[in-house]
Amino acid sequence: MPAESLEIMFREFCLPTMAARCAEMMQSAEAQNWGYRKLLLQLCEAEAADRRERRQQRLLRESKLPSGKTLGNLEEGQLPAKARRQLPTLLEGGFVERAENLLVFGLPGRGKTHFLCALGRELVLRRGCAVYFTPTFKLVQQLLAAKKELRLDSALKKLDRFEAIILDDLGYVQQSREEMEVLFTFLAERYERRSVLVSSNLVFSKWDQIFKDPMTTMAAVDRLVHHAIILEFDGESMRVSRKEKGGG
Repeated sequence: MPAESLEIMFREFCLPTMAARCAEMMQSAEAQNWGYRKLLLQLCEAEAADRRERRQQRLLRESKLPSGKTLGNLEEGQLPAKARRQLPTLLEGGFVERAENLLVFGLPGRGKTHFLCALGRELVLRRGCAVYFTPTFKLVQQLLAAKKELRLDSALKKLDRFEAIILDDLGYVQQSREEMEVLFTFLAERYERRSVLVSSNLVFSKWDQIFKDPMTTMAAVDRLVHHAIILEFDGESMRVSRKEKGGG
């Protein structure tokens, strides 16, 4: 069968890489005396590799992860000892498969957001996980708007397709009771089903500033902590440290 006919058929079967490379690989097969099995294997491997690459790029676009916060420029030497020990295990992604949460506490400038974003990016690249990054206040506003438009269930279902959601700066949220309720609903919906990765400058004892009501605060903390890895980022501010090293 001529390469042109195969190309048409591959495109009909939605195999664009095989279609694009069939002529080239058929020439290689003839020149190197490949059997049909090796030719088919080479075509399938090329299609699979391109699909993985396209999926990775799509997941990265959808994740909204900040482009500059990667594992490559994470200053691992300045991470707390427990975080350094835990990082290799976290990168394996087992906690996401088990729908466990990751809670990172510390004062501003300690590297919490960079740590979570770098981890999220690697979960996409290494494990093909669907990850989504959002400042907590933005998520709350989106859910509140959805509730007012009577489409909160639909908004939660769209978020549910992400295996891990990074909620950044939970401690900065100072909500009304209505805003608190949609955040609690979000956390309750994901409980024991999907992972939440949280950065916060407020320890649990101060979460009543977020959820206003003691019972709701207790219920929210209970859901997050029940299956969770907790890391504390103490020490000096990384921002101040970098500024001093740069002489600024």
